Formats: sequence, structure tokens, C-alpha cells
Amino acid sequence: MGRKKKRKIRKAKKKIISKKLVTRNIYKSNTFKNKSNTFKTSDEKAKIKKILKQPFEKKNYNIKDYVVYPKHGVGKILAIEKAKIGDINITYYKVLVEKEKLTLSIPINQQSHLRPVSSINQINKAINILKSKPKIKRTMWSRRAQEYDQKINSGKLYQLAEVVKDLNKKTDVIAEQSYSERQLFEKAYERLKSEFEIILGEKAKIKMDKALKRIPAPAENVTTVS
Repeated sequence: MGRKKKRKIRKAKKKIISKKLVTRNIYKSNTFKNKSNTFKTSDEKAKIKKILKQPFEKKNYNIKDYVVYPKHGVGKILAIEKAKIGDINITYYKVLVEKEKLTLSIPINQQSHLRPVSSINQINKAINILKSKPKIKRTMWSRRAQEYDQKINSGKLYQLAEVVKDLNKKTDVIAEQSYSERQLFEKAYERLKSEFEIILGEKAKIKMDKALKRIPAPAENVTTVS
């Protein structure tokens, strides 16, 4: 075989190897593998980061609108007022949380703490959560109580429904619950019910108890003396 032919073969091999290396490097730089074994390009990753960094979208609430404040539950906007603190003008919502007999003043630039009341579709999904089996956790009660409390105060409908579902005890076995369990259950139950009532009205409690398969407490026998 001539020298020229050997040189051509070597050059062709080098080109093939270099192409493979370039392809491999491009693949590594433009993709990453996540826990769910799916791939996303670096451009997609950058877009996700950009979305997460964006400021919370301002939503205009009106007087008489119902909103949810994470730590207190459902409230009603009574007024939109202005105040001046030093040289700064502040516009804020005046929100009445009727269940707690509390009036909150929430600056509009901090309205990320607020969310609108859930839609009927979201309520139906929460009802399905209530119907599902409770999760049995083996961790210490103090840790579980802390987790439940965080979920209750998250302001998220589905997390609230999970707490109600997990702590639900039918009235015939209610004696098995500790005082702190009952306290957390009642807090979560009332918080969830108050949001359900905005959408479902008087049917809210009936639908919740049906989903939870709660047995109504037996009526006390009343004897009358003639």
C-alpha cells in the first residue's frame, strides 16, 4: 500500500474520531439527567430558572372578593386603603377573617401571601384526596405535628386536605385521638370547610363528611317528665 493511500486512511479515521468527540461534548453540554430519568436541554433549564426568578405576578383583587391568607384561612376584602409611612405611600387590602374575628392589613406589594379562593375543579380534587387512604407514618408525633402544622399554614388547598384525611378519625373511635391530634384536625377541618363553603355553600360539610366517611355522633336520649 502506498504512503499517500495510508495518509488518506489516517486522515479519514481522525475525522471520524473528531466528529464523535464533538457530538459527545455537545450532548453532554446541552442535556442533563434528572431524578425522573428525563432529559432537558440547557436552554430549557435556563428558562425554568428565569421563571422561578420572576417577581410574583400582581393580581388585582376587588372589594368583597374572597381570598386565602396562609396563616389565617379565608378572608373577605373589605376595603382598599392608602397610608403614608414616612415618605413612602402604601396601598393595602383590609381583609376580614370572620372565623378568627380578625382584620388584616396586607400591603399590595406583599400580596404574594394571598391567593384567590379555589375553583370548583380544585375543590373536587381536594374531595378526592379526602376519599383516599390516610398515610400511616411511624415517625414521632412531635415531628408529625410540626409537619401537619406547616401544611395547615401553607395556604395550599391540597396540603390542607391531606392533613384532614390523615388525622381523620370516625366518631366511634375518636377516643383513640390525643388532645393535640384533635386540635390539629379541627383546625385543618374548619380551615378547609371555610374555603369549601365559598364554592359549595351549605353542602360543604355534608360533602366533606361523606368523603371522610365520618359517622355522625348519636343524638342524646332526652326523657321528658309528664
